[in-house]
Amino acid sequence: MNNVFENVKKNLGFGCMRLPMIDKEVDYDTFSKMIDTFLENGFNYFDTAHMYVDQKSEIALRECLVKRHPRESFVIANKLSNPYFKSQEEIIPFFENQLKWCAVTYFDFYLMHAQDNESYEKYKKCKAYETCLKLKDEGKIKHFGISFHDKASVLEKILTEYPQIEFVQIQFNYADYESESVEGRKCYEVCQKFNKPIIVMEPVKGGKLVNLNDDAKKVFDNLNGGSYASYAIRFAASFDNVFMVLSGMGNMDMINDNISFMKNFKKLDKEEFDAVKKVCDILKNQNLIECTSCRYCIEGCPKNIPIPDIFSCVNEKNTFQNWNSKYYYDIVTYEKGKAKDCIECGKCEKICPQHLPVKTLLKDASKEFDK
Repeated sequence: MNNVFENVKKNLGFGCMRLPMIDKEVDYDTFSKMIDTFLENGFNYFDTAHMYVDQKSEIALRECLVKRHPRESFVIANKLSNPYFKSQEEIIPFFENQLKWCAVTYFDFYLMHAQDNESYEKYKKCKAYETCLKLKDEGKIKHFGISFHDKASVLEKILTEYPQIEFVQIQFNYADYESESVEGRKCYEVCQKFNKPIIVMEPVKGGKLVNLNDDAKKVFDNLNGGSYASYAIRFAASFDNVFMVLSGMGNMDMINDNISFMKNFKKLDKEEFDAVKKVCDILKNQNLIECTSCRYCIEGCPKNIPIPDIFSCVNEKNTFQNWNSKYYYDIVTYEKGKAKDCIECGKCEKICPQHLPVKTLLKDASKEFDK
């Protein structure tokens, strides 16, 4: 682990998916000040991808970071994203363009972006892993890894087939820890099994764990100190083998807050972990569908609809208004039935211990996700 992350100074990374904006353009002055403050406080890890900020993130890093600071003072992670290649032959030209967009000669970290079961098959078909591992042999990539959005079983398959993967980036936060759709805990455990260091993305769930309801806020307020973001980010950073937590920071207040509790990082203590658990219980009670994920309904479904997983996505959407609930809906229904495929046979309702109106709930889910 030390060999992979020897140049990473601290365990907070600057996620460049959400940047300060003026109208539709990146505010270079503010972004430069944020970068300077980040570096001055001993942090040096910056995470980008070509698709971020309408393809402006890499250019913004070039102008505000690379042109203004010595190369050895920072670490850049970039990604090979699905929309930008259709064949193996297109990968290296795209990669070379990324180097130009960022004005660097190598990337410290390079990831196969947003791997799930479907995209992984495309990356394998196009020999993307092999191509990027060759770039690593040439010194244009220092360390090779993946970012991941799918079930733990898919992650296990990828890590088994490509042991060359040096690290894994997963969505991991206290709200998703026991999620049936995200499987935060299970994905973490797979990384542990394969001894892969972990980068955490979405530790505050796109800001949803900052914009809590009043009952949840009271739990953290009773601890007498710390922002709501601090408990979410420190929760993720408190787990063994998590070497980096990414935070998407859009203004100086976010930078200053994150630095305040990550510069001299301390793991959550027992009282704080207990408070997080209470907040999780409060958030769960907001869910509209009282599904316990017993999964009795799946076995007899003639359309192979993953009903509990779909309900989990609905609950995520209703609780947090997630941008990625639809993304996970597409994952859990991949090569399975979708909510719209229900033929209303009623077998699920007959066996449901919670006596849920499953047919009606699937219709509602279809209206939300099958647009």
